[in-house]
Amino acid sequence: MLLCSGTLAGGGYTLFSSPRPEIKEMKYFVFALPIVSVLGLSAARMAELGARRDIIHGVIREHLTLRLFLSTGLVILLAAIVEYIVRDQPISWPLFAAGWISGLVSFYIRRRAIASLGRFWSLHVEIRENHVFVRSGPFRFLRHPVYFSMILELLAFVLICQAWSTGLFAPVLFIPALILRVRIEEAALLDKFGNDYRRYQQSTPAIIPGLW
Repeated sequence: MLLCSGTLAGGGYTLFSSPRPEIKEMKYFVFALPIVSVLGLSAARMAELGARRDIIHGVIREHLTLRLFLSTGLVILLAAIVEYIVRDQPISWPLFAAGWISGLVSFYIRRRAIASLGRFWSLHVEIRENHVFVRSGPFRFLRHPVYFSMILELLAFVLICQAWSTGLFAPVLFIPALILRVRIEEAALLDKFGNDYRRYQQSTPAIIPGLW
């Protein structure tokens, strides 16, 4: 839309253009897209984990690590959003797509792992009297596929928001909680399944193939 402003000596007008409303709206939409994306991924994960399921309850070994996972995940999510807003940089669509792929793969692995565990699924380290040693689904490849899915989700936050500073300090927050959780869980599983679980440890990586 063209607007007139001021007069010239010859009786003419200077012309300038104001941004079209639809262009402004598109700019705001594109800017908000990464924020909405990471919040949506986080909300989908919380809804999935909080869904009611027919599970068998057992003895919960501890509560600390779940709180650490929730708090560190929230801090990393918020840090990625804040960094994205402060840096105010254009979206990198390849990184945005890579982030979404990482988030969707995370969701898929977590869902398959929960389905494989069935009635023995728990947010805690929880051993039941009639606990079954599960090696189906993603447990064929990793001893703790849910934790691998958590890493992928945090990676998705960093990629979608292009939050490189957040990506540098995220492991400092998350890895100690992860190591603590794995040690507690492995001890509980060894106590329950003995040599069967020791052989599983020797043949199957914990979280990241080739690394851990």
